[in-house]
Amino acid sequence: MTYLDYAATTPMLPEVIKAMHEAEKKFFANASALHTPGHLAMNEIEHARELLAKLINASPEEIIFTSGASESNNAVIRTFEGCKIETSPLEHHSIFESVRRFSGDKLPKLYSYMLANNETGEILSFPEIDRNEFAKSKLFEAVDDWGKPLVTDRRKSYLHSDLTQVLGKLPVDVKALGLDYATLSAHKIGGPIGVGALYIKKGVPFSPLIIGGNQEGKRRGGTYNTVGIIGFGAAAERVLKDQTWKIFDTEVRKLRDALAERILAKIPGSSLNTNIAYGASLPNILNVSFKAAEGESIQLYLDAEGIVVSTGSACASGDIKPSHVLMAKTGDAEIAHSSVRFSFGLNSTMTDVKKVMEVLPGIIDRLQKISTISSDSSK
Repeated sequence: MTYLDYAATTPMLPEVIKAMHEAEKKFFANASALHTPGHLAMNEIEHARELLAKLINASPEEIIFTSGASESNNAVIRTFEGCKIETSPLEHHSIFESVRRFSGDKLPKLYSYMLANNETGEILSFPEIDRNEFAKSKLFEAVDDWGKPLVTDRRKSYLHSDLTQVLGKLPVDVKALGLDYATLSAHKIGGPIGVGALYIKKGVPFSPLIIGGNQEGKRRGGTYNTVGIIGFGAAAERVLKDQTWKIFDTEVRKLRDALAERILAKIPGSSLNTNIAYGASLPNILNVSFKAAEGESIQLYLDAEGIVVSTGSACASGDIKPSHVLMAKTGDAEIAHSSVRFSFGLNSTMTDVKKVMEVLPGIIDRLQKISTISSDSSK
């Protein structure tokens, strides 16, 4: 199999699998329990928290574990339910659908902008934010267990970013980025599916999405997914140890760019939706449109050849609507419907590129010949 869908999910790293197998035997107890097995499990969770905090330059107490990026995104948006929430049309479904439902007109305001897009890999800029907007709302008045106000300044606006695609591909510093909240996911960096994290800057407002327990400082109730969290920690440790963003910046980028150049040179009617200029996009994602060839048909033909790609966000699989990201960028439904996303990872090689080019030109030619749309790129 030629796997080129790393932006959807990555295979688990060998050290992650090993750590999780050992955890199943040693740290099976409820981490919230007062007995020794519980304490041992909690120690491992806290170690994972420390590793993840180090990876993004945060404090361990600013990290809570969740079931994944969608939960983390929803938790932030729901915290600001009824407030003004600004975002972009390029965001993940878990952001813009939540914003559509829960945004209002009260202050303070939340800005939620991803740092890099999951479909095109484009690296985005945060908007200028007025952090001193006056808010009369008492929406965030709350006290902790000792009666101390959790939030004393309600005059600010806040910034959240979905860093799901960025982690491991670029160095991340939440303080340098000026973030109040950041979303992270394990399975994008070689960790297990079903584990995510949320960075919550100390002192900013937060309302738990899941209540009914004292876990995570009362910020996320529910029994700890100890084995999954340990796996997340092992993946974060690998990223820190190898500084994987350097590998992506050099070796993986070469593979992505080589595929882009060969597609443009050999396949008529092809065009890039990813700007591959240095610094413009993540080094592992390539989104391409093929005139007069439908994206899902291309995906299925490639799958029959053992080549795994995507037509966009895996979270939108089964949706016959064109990619909302490409529609926002181009306004052209034909471009959006004819797009395919190739995404590379640490296990990718030039053999993968060669395999794609052995079969892709023929697939596109076949589809263009049966299409009612001209494949002439000049039309």
